[in-house]
Amino acid sequence: MIAKIGRSGNLYGALAYNQLKVENENGQILFANKMIETANGHYSVAQLAQSFAPYLIANRNTEKHTLHISLNPDPNDKVSDDKFREMAEQYMREMGYGEQPFVVFKHTDIDRSHIHIVSVCVDEEGKKISDKFEKMRSMNVCRELERKHGLIPATDKEHRQNDKVFRPVNYKAGDVKSQIASVVRHLPNYYKFQTLGEYNALLSLFNITTEKVEGELQGQLRQGLLYIPLNEKGERAGHPFKASLFGKDAGLPALELYFAKCKTDLKDSPTKQTLQSAVTIALKSTTDEMGFKKQLAEQGINVVVRRNDTGRIYGMTFIDHNSKAVWNGSRLSKELSANAFNDYWNNNIKPEIKEPVELQPKISTSNDADLPAEEPHHLFDFLTTGKHEDGLIEALGGLLPEAQGEDYEEQDFANKMKKKKKKGSRL
Repeated sequence: MIAKIGRSGNLYGALAYNQLKVENENGQILFANKMIETANGHYSVAQLAQSFAPYLIANRNTEKHTLHISLNPDPNDKVSDDKFREMAEQYMREMGYGEQPFVVFKHTDIDRSHIHIVSVCVDEEGKKISDKFEKMRSMNVCRELERKHGLIPATDKEHRQNDKVFRPVNYKAGDVKSQIASVVRHLPNYYKFQTLGEYNALLSLFNITTEKVEGELQGQLRQGLLYIPLNEKGERAGHPFKASLFGKDAGLPALELYFAKCKTDLKDSPTKQTLQSAVTIALKSTTDEMGFKKQLAEQGINVVVRRNDTGRIYGMTFIDHNSKAVWNGSRLSKELSANAFNDYWNNNIKPEIKEPVELQPKISTSNDADLPAEEPHHLFDFLTTGKHEDGLIEALGGLLPEAQGEDYEEQDFANKMKKKKKKGSRL
């Protein structure tokens, strides 16, 4: 079993991501420790967050106050709900969080059974709980849980393989071909994407892009694919490599077959609605690109924006690292197409979009009247006591692949300069 511990300053984001799974019937709350109970057993994000509020009020200095932990048994392990509850309690107790409020979510939208735990790392007196030797302690607890519950052990070899798979290409480090190979040979085993554009959006996180090439061979038109390394700014940083160097699965014919398979797999995927809701909420609650990207990054969602030379947005792609799926904006919804974002961010025309999925219990009674009404954006401001996290790994701290974060301030400044230049050219 592998435990992944993430820290961020966004309690609302961690709770909202997991509660969306519950509301869309792709998850359930298995266990709640020292949480305020509701009369009907159903929760909204605000009701869950209320249990943590006194702890965060007692300590406003700790920026990364929120814990988001996932416990991931081997895909072949069969773990019952009772066993998951017992494992979560023991893990939190031995890691020093047994007396903290925490809530355990089980995710059921993918074949691999796993749980997420959300808590805070400051106690009720405002003291930060020690995280010394945390990784080593976590590994020891996982080994103990494997032995106790008869789980398949996670070997060091598996850890090394996973570390190798998801690392951005560093062209300065040399052996670029091997670096690209470690990504493209394994990426389809983890992520689903339906077009070459979606594939390129995913590859861009790892400093790689592809380009179609055409040529004639023995009188027949042939198409091929080149893989090109990029630098930190997304610019070409070396010579291209033929797809054949990475095996037939990296070539265009194999990828087109994979696109078709993913299209079938994702056709009725429940994760589409979850992602659409998260994107819609972020669009309605932010005013610019920087804030939009930050809010989604805190939920494990990357946003790749494609612009032409004049600064016009012509492509929006969302990479959901939770469900391991890539979606073009217009494929999610016509209201989330590139034109909508271009009108909003470039022309200040706010889009008219439908209300997203409500983050509230499906059943409510008058007994819950003493609990706060759902006000996600005010709650978000109240509970976020430090700076927003700027990168994917910072946002969910290890729940995502080792992809690079983005400098949102620099990107926002560059976009504003492009607008000024465009206006100046009209004079």
